[in-house]
Amino acid sequence: MFFIFGLRTKVTRSGVMTAVCRHCGNQAAQVISRRSTKFTLFFVPLIPIRTRYVQQCSFCGVEYAVDADEARRLPVG
Repeated sequence: MFFIFGLRTKVTRSGVMTAVCRHCGNQAAQVISRRSTKFTLFFVPLIPIRTRYVQQCSFCGVEYAVDADEARRLPVG
């Protein structure tokens, strides 16, 4: 009997806002994304393992980890 299991990460875009990047200092669009990783069995996602929120600068491409509360408070449009 074979068991096929693994992890799958799904990325969903929460929104885009304009702000000054902490890395490059340019005012550019900042993309807020939610990344949720789930345990899969036979390619069916079953158990959520981890959920992260990230903010990515569209000018330089650097990513920052964002708390879940902060991601909900950000003014996205």
